[in-house]
Amino acid sequence: MPSAKRPTQIVVLVVCGALGAGALTGCETTQEKASAQRAESERILEARDKRQAQKKKHKQQQQNQKKGEG
Repeated sequence: MPSAKRPTQIVVLVVCGALGAGALTGCETTQEKASAQRAESERILEARDKRQAQKKKHKQQQQNQKKGEG
């Protein structure tokens, strides 16, 4: 009965296609998550650099005031 094999093959192809499409979609979301994580990391590092620069500036101002007093 060769006709019985045909529907089974079609079902297998449909299932494999659906799994393949799902895998590709999953990769996109993983890439999007990684991109968002990189952007968040950049924002965190920039904020840290800004805080350190402000702290350094404040420290220098305090040292300059002490020199002026002494």
